[in-house]
Amino acid sequence: MADLFDMELRAWRRDRAFRSGPELFLYERAFAECLDRLGIVQRRFRTALLIGCPDAGWPERLREFAETVDIFDPGEGFAKAAGGGTIVEDRFETDIGRYDLCLAIGTLDTVNDLPQALLRIRAALAADAFFLGTLSGGDTLPQLRSAMRAADQADGVAVPHVHPRIEAAALAGLLAAAGFANPVVDVDRVRASYEQLPRLVADLRAMGATNVLTQRSRRSLSKRAWAAARAAFAAAAEDGRTTETFEILHFAAWTPHQG
Repeated sequence: MADLFDMELRAWRRDRAFRSGPELFLYERAFAECLDRLGIVQRRFRTALLIGCPDAGWPERLREFAETVDIFDPGEGFAKAAGGGTIVEDRFETDIGRYDLCLAIGTLDTVNDLPQALLRIRAALAADAFFLGTLSGGDTLPQLRSAMRAADQADGVAVPHVHPRIEAAALAGLLAAAGFANPVVDVDRVRASYEQLPRLVADLRAMGATNVLTQRSRRSLSKRAWAAARAAFAAAAEDGRTTETFEILHFAAWTPHQG
């Protein structure tokens, strides 16, 4: 079975965002919420695993809750800036039970085998370890999806432009199937307004969040298709700005106690 996502392209997209200067407003919102949840737990952790680190300042903030932090990111630029290494989550290997805390911020929605990635993270965690993080949910980017349908209609073709994403209920089930206890998934819908479609695309590019589908079109949109997409996006505007939605799934779970 062919891979859904191109892992080399995913790394390249994140490296491009690193070089140009990343757009962090969604990442920071997600990370700050995770730190708030850690504060509620009121526990000092021994060794933390941080997966996804577009801000080199994050590890120091996480050290408020953990003695040591190991950092991994799909992109080499982000990884090196934070003093960490690169990762493909469904191929991740480390010592069994090495960590008692794992944060995964904004990368698990672009792995080819999410159940396998969760199993590998579970194996890396000790008993009574805490696993929390975020990924994009199924209601993300409805205006962009609509604009891309208009582009396809203009060209008379249908090609995948936007990533398929998981629903909250399905994520909770996958966490349980991977051996995590008491999984909880919450939804945070973030809305941002844009004057034009190119501004949204620029933000997605700066997040390293543009199309990494293996079956994506290798060609740029035609002028006619791009014009149709821009027009569809503008048609959804109120007072000259179109509101786009980013759905962030926040999840948390524990590994079972020994015995």
